[in-house]
Amino acid sequence: MSLTDCFAGHIIAKILTKYQQLPTTLSEAFELSTFPTMAAIIGESPKLALYSYWQSSCSWRVRFALNLKGISYEYKAVNLSKGEQFTPEFEKLNPLHFVPVLVDGEVVVSDSYAILLYLEEKYPQRALLPADPQLKALNLQVASIVTSSIQPLHMLSTLKYLEQNVGPQESLLFAQTNVEKGFNALEKLLKDINGKYATGDEVYMADVFMAPQIAAAMQRFKIDMSKYPRLCRTFESLKALLEFLDASPERQPDAVH
Repeated sequence: MSLTDCFAGHIIAKILTKYQQLPTTLSEAFELSTFPTMAAIIGESPKLALYSYWQSSCSWRVRFALNLKGISYEYKAVNLSKGEQFTPEFEKLNPLHFVPVLVDGEVVVSDSYAILLYLEEKYPQRALLPADPQLKALNLQVASIVTSSIQPLHMLSTLKYLEQNVGPQESLLFAQTNVEKGFNALEKLLKDINGKYATGDEVYMADVFMAPQIAAAMQRFKIDMSKYPRLCRTFESLKALLEFLDASPERQPDAVH
């Protein structure tokens, strides 16, 4: 039996297992309009592309989530400091000119919150949202606080505008004030939750959003994290995860050291 015949037999076995029926001949199977792609048959997923910037905490969230789910992806660097987000090519992907952007075949998703929800729906392995409705709501609430009430208020474009129109000191104070406001809320929200991570002993979406935000707060804005013991405990646990470390800015191909 040739190698080709062995491979064909392997494919037929996969079809038989999944669809519980077999076309009359192999050539007939390839002519069927409903015949699945070769990647689907043998259990391979097409590689995703992630448009990312190494220092973007929003991109870090998505890199962390992809690592947790074990999903391989192609890294597409977008240099925000050089204005590459304003190129016509990137504008077709995201007219808001923000990273990250996820490309999955014909599907293009921008905004880290939307990307995470898409990944949960399309790639349910290693769920980042718990089944329990109350715990799920808590994770979504934490993610929403980070993505809508903290990060947008210290993003580069916001601080640059304030620096140009108000002054650098006021710009920094604005960022610190809003980060601490959000952290105060998160600390109170999670103070009675036991476990290593944000909402228990499993890493969920709340952790994916919180960890890069805490790292950015400490490194960029020198936030005193001693005021947030619950957040600190969570962050220390997450720092030990290889998936988190591999997603960190300094390990990205476009990192500048």
